[in-house]
Amino acid sequence: MKLYCHPMSTTSRTVMLFVADAGIKVEEKHVDIFTGEHTKEPFSKINPSKLIPVLDDDGFILTESSAILKYLAEKTNSPAYPKELKPRAKVNEVMDWFNSQFYRDYGYGLVYPQVFPGLKRPDETVQKATVEWGKKFSQAWLSVLNDHFIGPKNAYLTGSHITVADYFGTGIITCGEIVGCNYGSYPNIKRWVDHMKKRPSYEKVFGPFNGFVASLRGQAFEVV
Repeated sequence: MKLYCHPMSTTSRTVMLFVADAGIKVEEKHVDIFTGEHTKEPFSKINPSKLIPVLDDDGFILTESSAILKYLAEKTNSPAYPKELKPRAKVNEVMDWFNSQFYRDYGYGLVYPQVFPGLKRPDETVQKATVEWGKKFSQAWLSVLNDHFIGPKNAYLTGSHITVADYFGTGIITCGEIVGCNYGSYPNIKRWVDHMKKRPSYEKVFGPFNGFVASLRGQAFEVV
């Protein structure tokens, strides 16, 4: 299997961490998102959406990190994607929530427009409004994550056992560290993130990302 990815890609890291922790044998093919390699051939023929990650399992092409995580867990019979109907539905629920609700405002509303020129709005008034909107709704979603999904008792997003939802959510929520977001006001989130950062492969997978985060320290950003 081949995994087209890049360690600076938020959604790539979700898959890379699970693959490393689970010991799944894949050939990582790094696609340089900073030079725009993902927008050009030959990669654009593999994924016309021009996004990473992409999994190639002997010619079976799968895009979207959430789908890739579920596929790999199912293929390797991993307990990280429960077989039972209701526990699996809860995993699907929280992964959909991260994708459809949280990441939209947190990643593309608050974090990325402040850092990456291609996602900064061309008009300063629009840029300010975008970031303010992203911050406002990110705070609301963080409260839902802290109080509802994790709560004071859960070790992981859906209960006492780690699932692919935790890998997915960890990659997404830590992207806020680029602008200096922390979880001090959300103790259940902080406890969960700290726990995930102790995963055996975390430092290896997130090393390049952490270096990028360190390079931006001292800059003024809007944060939650």
